[in-house]
Amino acid sequence: MSARMIVSYRVRGDARAIEGRARDIAVEQSVEMPISAIHEASILADIVGQVEKIQDRGGGWFDVDIALAASTIGADAGQLINMLFGNTSLHDDVVLCDVSLPADLLATFGGPGQGLAGLRRRAGAQDRALTCSALKPQGLPADALAELAFELALGGLDFIKDDHGLADQSYSPFEARLRACANAVRRAAAITGRRTRYAPSLCGHFGEMQRQIGLARDEGIDMVLIAPMIAGVSTLQGLAQANPDFAFMTHPTMSGAARISPALLARLFRLFGADAAIFPNHGGRFGSSKETCGDIAAGLRGPWGDMRASVPAPAGGMTPQRVPEMLRFYGKDVMLLIGGALLSAPRDELAAETARFVRAAAEHDYGETDA
Repeated sequence: MSARMIVSYRVRGDARAIEGRARDIAVEQSVEMPISAIHEASILADIVGQVEKIQDRGGGWFDVDIALAASTIGADAGQLINMLFGNTSLHDDVVLCDVSLPADLLATFGGPGQGLAGLRRRAGAQDRALTCSALKPQGLPADALAELAFELALGGLDFIKDDHGLADQSYSPFEARLRACANAVRRAAAITGRRTRYAPSLCGHFGEMQRQIGLARDEGIDMVLIAPMIAGVSTLQGLAQANPDFAFMTHPTMSGAARISPALLARLFRLFGADAAIFPNHGGRFGSSKETCGDIAAGLRGPWGDMRASVPAPAGGMTPQRVPEMLRFYGKDVMLLIGGALLSAPRDELAAETARFVRAAAEHDYGETDA
């Protein structure tokens, strides 16, 4: 039998019908046709999905593990998502929870090119949390966004990213914004002696994104932001493989629109090349639980074959006042992302407010953590 991946679903149903429902999912996610119509022994043995386990979770929900053939994936991130949840995502009684992948398939994707250790080296920060902020709001022209980048970089941030809504709009074209912000962080570095990394937000089709990375490289930029659920996971995979010198930060937009575990999606982004992954922190604007955030962080940083760890970047309405609490929860292997709360400071106080945020991360007593 060919190598299998074990896919875990949570299924709503009746105890008397769950075995049949599980078999239906196994067929739908493998051959999606009547088994009686398949006459090739090799397909029946190697390709048709197999129900491995069913566990009653109570309340009409069941955990169902299904073994699917790894050979159906090839080497494409999009096909992996398709085989995990393609047709079954159309059924509202099923949630995709987790997957265990064979070692060969893990190696095929490879994971982050830089990862936690690489981003630490770039930031020159080995023993503390990384710091980051976002350029916003939409509607500002490129030069105004660049001035924000300048003030944030004066404050000593490790990373500054575009807001994910910044694309190639008429009021802030990608190329103009890239050049202005790259120049802004260089100006700040000439004053502080410390380089802040700027990550522009990629937009458009694959070819356009590849062109944007080329423009970024020409400006000395080595990190970009991408939204895999908008651009496509295969686009993330392809860009990461084609640009091994770049770091890729992922944004979670649209990742809450499907019935897929947030922890699994973050782990899959890691698999496909995310060096850092943004996600909504508990107690912020999006209602994530502490348990979910802990699971996301564990999936990004924990052992997974020979893969590099990714950096968890909790965000979504975070404030400098929450820095000690977040560091107690996540420890030092994290990127603290505070955007609007920093940008709410008066313009002439933005650099100083940013510096206080950076000091809070640097001076925290990193002891035992909750996560």
